[in-house]
Amino acid sequence: MARLHEYQSKAILRAGGLNTPRGRPVTTPDEAARVAAEIGGAVVVKAQAWVTSRAAKKLIWFADTPEAAAEAARTLLGQQVGNFTVDTVLVEERLAISREFYLGMIVDDRERRPVIILSGVGGSGIEEIARQHPDKIARQSVDITRGLTDYEARELARRVGARGALMNQLTQAAVRFYKVARQYEARSAEINPLVLTEDNQIVAADCRFTVDDYAVFRHPDLGIEIARETDRPPTPLERIAWDVEKGDYRGTFYFLQLETDFAPDDVVVGFHGSGGGGSMMNMDALLRRGFKIANFVDTSGNPPASKVYRAARIILSQPRVDAYYLGGSGVASQEQFHSARGLVKAFMDAQLNVPAVIRIGGNGEEQAVEILERANGAFPAPVEAYGRDDSPDACADRLAALVEGYTPAENVPPRTAPQAQEPYSFETVTGGTITYDHALCRDCESKACVNTCVPQILSLEGDVPVLNITRDEAKRGGCIECLACEVECHFLGNRGGFIRLPIAGLDEEHGDHH
Repeated sequence: MARLHEYQSKAILRAGGLNTPRGRPVTTPDEAARVAAEIGGAVVVKAQAWVTSRAAKKLIWFADTPEAAAEAARTLLGQQVGNFTVDTVLVEERLAISREFYLGMIVDDRERRPVIILSGVGGSGIEEIARQHPDKIARQSVDITRGLTDYEARELARRVGARGALMNQLTQAAVRFYKVARQYEARSAEINPLVLTEDNQIVAADCRFTVDDYAVFRHPDLGIEIARETDRPPTPLERIAWDVEKGDYRGTFYFLQLETDFAPDDVVVGFHGSGGGGSMMNMDALLRRGFKIANFVDTSGNPPASKVYRAARIILSQPRVDAYYLGGSGVASQEQFHSARGLVKAFMDAQLNVPAVIRIGGNGEEQAVEILERANGAFPAPVEAYGRDDSPDACADRLAALVEGYTPAENVPPRTAPQAQEPYSFETVTGGTITYDHALCRDCESKACVNTCVPQILSLEGDVPVLNITRDEAKRGGCIECLACEVECHFLGNRGGFIRLPIAGLDEEHGDHH
């Protein structure tokens, strides 16, 4: 899920007709002073960071003058909060508060529908409030076909003790809040506190929205960089990985960097998982063996070989990786030979120079293991492949032994794309380009590319492979990027086939060799 900052969430609320304090986000102390001067009174200066209990962490300051607002901003900007560096503060008018409420919405997986929660007691620690004042909290499941009705919202307000004008105000706020939360496809949203001011206005004093990651593409106005819920801004590699994922919905590709600062004697693993539970089990085995883990990656849900390829390339591009490990549940329903071909091409293109152990159990695992083991010798480092009957602990032990016995080769450049004498090319759905050198294809005896092409879109025209669909059909998805055209051609044919799979941001940084 994608988190929004408070100032972004309040912009959504204002668009939906709810009251928020006057103010705006700033990035410099001088801007903070100007906003405070425009407000013309006491202000609150809030660090914009994805953490809870900001007041307790001294991330919220009160200022009576523009000069004090500037000083508060100077103190907060650049402050390190866990993994988050504060680069924006919100400067708002200080409210005269008469009473606090809590208003929230979650998508309840058990009920399979949104649930609105209203509490007559607001403030930090809503869970504790629920324990201490159960009579002050009301819940209402919402039928998504009709939304939160005025009647249901009034009943919520009545159950927390509101009457008269206050009941009407809370009813209106709850209905508008639900509409805007649904409009932006929030998985969860809360206004805490929702306050009644001394001049009898209902105002959202603080709020938080979390948007469904699969809905982010429908809301470009939110400016969400990456549809992931983290406690910090995305790293450059996470941005590159997200660009791969958001443009290709075939299967899942999740990339998260865990650590970047390692001691010289740490042995760091680039981790590649397949399925959440199985990945955790394999990571635990690596940690028990003393490895440090640089990243978490999940490629599951039957991704194409090209997505596995890009995941592996991104993992290997991290500045400090001493080993590569892939491990999942061992019972995955996806066709593992696709993943194996994606890994082999990535290892060849990057010229793998760290030992790798691949535990690749699931459909077609025997073929996948054979594809991986066959690739040894096509790059400097050794690769060992195992199936579901080999335990994560045993695979972690093998990786440790390989690391101990391997000395990285020196000055190994990445592989460059060959220059075809008689090129025959077509494009793929993710911007890739497949090229056959018909000068080499004529002398190929196996015609492995045609025989192993999974979607069977290749035929022989004389002695050379050509499409049996149009180039437009191939580009629209007729070519599924199974990578057999290159991987099988490399090991079983005459090496006349090559697929270039660009990775925006990565190729530019490391040189466009592929």
